Amino acid sequence: MPRIKGVDIPGEKRIEASLRYIYGIGPTISKKVLEKSGINPDTRAKNLTDEDVAKINAAIAAMELHVEGELKRLVNQNIRRLQEVKSYRGLRHLAGLPVRGQRTRTNSRTRKGKRKTVGGQKKKLAKK
Repeated sequence: MPRIKGVDIPGEKRIEASLRYIYGIGPTISKKVLEKSGINPDTRAKNLTDEDVAKINAAIAAMELHVEGELKRLVNQNIRRLQEVKSYRGLRHLAGLPVRGQRTRTNSRTRKGKRKTVGGQKKKLAKK
């Protein structure tokens, strides 16, 4: 199981698909990295030599790609900046609501979490 940019990539898959396990590398960038490093996309990851792994690491560095921890840190910094300047998007991040204009009356359960039923408050207020 080769290790590229601190990530163990699956050895049984083609290197083109295995590179996608690295956060920040998708199908298009994976093809570009392999093209730049001169490695056949059809080779299995387990068949890579140490030289091939070094070529892939060099290609990623040469393309100045932000991957893994560095990319996650940049994304978190951008979100934190939005929150500090109190922009609309930053406030939505803080509240845990959808950021990109989706409706919230229904749906958006992924962001809002499990439903919390609110009801029966009139009776409670009337008794007091």
